[in-house]
Amino acid sequence: MSKILIRGAKVLGGDVQDVLIDGETIAAVGTGLEAGDATVVDADGQILLPGLVDLHTHLREPGREDSETVLTGTRAAASGGYTAVFAMANTFPVADTAGVVEQVWRLGKESGYCDVQPIGAVTVGLEGKKLAELGAMHDSAAGVTVFSDDGKCVDDAVIMRRALEYVKAFGGVVAQHAQEPRLTEGAQMNEGVVSAELGLGGWPAVAEESIIARDVLLAEHVGSRVHICHLSTAGSVEIVRWAKSRGIDVTAEVTPHHLLLTDELVRSYNPVYKVNPPLRTEKDVMALREALADGTIDIVATDHAPHPHEDKDCEWAAAAMGMVGLETALRVVQHTMVETGLLDWAGVADRMAHKPAEIGRATGHGRPVSAGEPANLTLVDPAYRGDVNPADFASRSRNTPYEGRELPGRVTHTFLRGRATLVDGKLA
Repeated sequence: MSKILIRGAKVLGGDVQDVLIDGETIAAVGTGLEAGDATVVDADGQILLPGLVDLHTHLREPGREDSETVLTGTRAAASGGYTAVFAMANTFPVADTAGVVEQVWRLGKESGYCDVQPIGAVTVGLEGKKLAELGAMHDSAAGVTVFSDDGKCVDDAVIMRRALEYVKAFGGVVAQHAQEPRLTEGAQMNEGVVSAELGLGGWPAVAEESIIARDVLLAEHVGSRVHICHLSTAGSVEIVRWAKSRGIDVTAEVTPHHLLLTDELVRSYNPVYKVNPPLRTEKDVMALREALADGTIDIVATDHAPHPHEDKDCEWAAAAMGMVGLETALRVVQHTMVETGLLDWAGVADRMAHKPAEIGRATGHGRPVSAGEPANLTLVDPAYRGDVNPADFASRSRNTPYEGRELPGRVTHTFLRGRATLVDGKLA
């Protein structure tokens, strides 16, 4: 592989430096670096970050290739600055065996745009009744470390306890979709003033908070790791904060859309705003931002949930839940966290690269930008301003809530082990 010299980048938003990539590795970081045979990328003061890592991506393959494939999803990931994604298990067939997770893992290897780490299902068929082949998935070529029934909650406390006990043996983690099913039957949006005015079934905050409270106590009892998917309420923040104060091994994620959008948008009845968990209130949004800033919430995860046009272009009640997010996540985080002064770029690197890689045991990702480290890197132009145009997406689906909205920032280059997957904003 040829050498690449990134000249004049602000590493993690700090001092302007040059970064020399030689093969798959960062060879040097400093000022005035020279490499006569290197391809030069003139960063001109752009922000250089470790390649982003998404702990919560729906790639849909196998089974729903009309929504997304591993190839199109990883192309979207590279466009958004990601070098690794964790693929959720709610495929068809469900990723609940070694065979299926290995299929997804190999498809990721073939795509070449980012590393794909499959997430294994906790229960067979996501049915919540019987543990899936957790050990076999971990021992497979895919080396699964994260297990989740995302899209459904592991609502049986005994099953959840057994899962936590099982993964503890090999240092795995159970990622819980916190949604008490009986409390959300027929729910269409956040339960509150807006749902009452619109006459839509309400999704109470306690449906999320009660499961989180139970699961952090189970994790404490077992001495295992639990991760909370797409945390969305102010009450959930307080429970996680309390759990961490007790030394419970819990981590949590927030999605970009829960950092920006509120349930007031549902007044439009536009199904693009229908998502699980639902958009919450302004109070919740502010609490989530503060919690991400102070570290109570560990990471940003996209919950990239692609759907074909017909699943969103319909009446609200019939519409599928979910939003695409890989190609807009960093822009939303810049808008909500950096430009508000809640996080600096080093904090963004921590929440979107270092910590998710650590939680998911993604070896080689989320590493420091320093000599000897793998050259998984993302170059961002923070001065860019532009409207979101889903027609430009690499994803197969277009169900973005940001269409026509001006957002800051643009990923210009992404490097996966020294190989450019995105150059000047275009896929390589």
